[in-house]
Amino acid sequence: MITRIVNAEEGLDEAVSLIKSGELVVFPTETVYGLGANAYDAAAVKKIFEAKGRPQDNPLIVHISRVEEVRDIARDIPDVFFTLAAHFMPGALTVVLPRSERIPDIVTAGGDTVAVRMPKSPVARELIARSFPLAAPSANRSKHVSPTSARHVFDDLDGRVPLILDGGECEVGIESTVLDLTSGEPVILRPGAVTAQMLAPFLGVAPGSGKVIGTAKSPGMKYEHYAPTADAYAASSPAVAALFYDKCVKEGRRPVLLFGEGKAAELGDRERISLGESVDDFMHSVYSALRTAEKEHDVIIVEMLEGEGRAASVMNRVMKAVGGKVL
Repeated sequence: MITRIVNAEEGLDEAVSLIKSGELVVFPTETVYGLGANAYDAAAVKKIFEAKGRPQDNPLIVHISRVEEVRDIARDIPDVFFTLAAHFMPGALTVVLPRSERIPDIVTAGGDTVAVRMPKSPVARELIARSFPLAAPSANRSKHVSPTSARHVFDDLDGRVPLILDGGECEVGIESTVLDLTSGEPVILRPGAVTAQMLAPFLGVAPGSGKVIGTAKSPGMKYEHYAPTADAYAASSPAVAALFYDKCVKEGRRPVLLFGEGKAAELGDRERISLGESVDDFMHSVYSALRTAEKEHDVIIVEMLEGEGRAASVMNRVMKAVGGKVL
């Protein structure tokens, strides 16, 4: 299979045709790039798992173009969903609801719930509106770092998908927040740019954090994710990072530091990829930095952020990327 990258707007007609014919299309969102198929077509959705090498017990998110489309995707929808949608959709929030009969088992890993999101990208929403709701995970090989550019997707899925719609770099840079509304009390299954503190005023309570018990309701819960091909660690301080960096150099290894500008002076002239000035900069650039680092280095040392909210969401991804290894 030949994989083509085309401008997102220019390739939209072709993308619609491919989705309608049961094929896969990679599309841009504000979080990461998605690998989409018609959510109502089990055979098409199966191709997603084959292209990614993804286990079929890992559910997918269904992407919609308008809030009203949720009525075809889910049943017994609580009023609070529409309240949240009014404030956070389109955007980086996914909500887990009871699934409708239209959604095949392969989308939900056989579970009775479905994750629903409306992406911010106008191209993504037009693609959905002109074809079908799209079942879509991130457009990368399973367990690798999620893609935030069309080039990242091509590096992972060349020869596995026919078309990549290039919408530039993703604005947010990590996957959406996943909020479960099917467990009595609201629960965040995966943290993201929409934080518990942001959701609390609309829920009447701060959502808790969920773990996998039985069937996963959300992607990103059961397996290691976001991992670079190089050996990776999180560093508790610049001093610790510098010591480990120097040790690696003495051993003949090729380390690199992924740190924000606030800690740059403490790292001296050691090789570093900047993660920017702010938490949002860090969130936007960390996946791209991991992918850049793995190409030329065999050891990656990532700054650990402190605090709640988006800092905690970013650290959720970093700790998965490094496999829990902390210096």
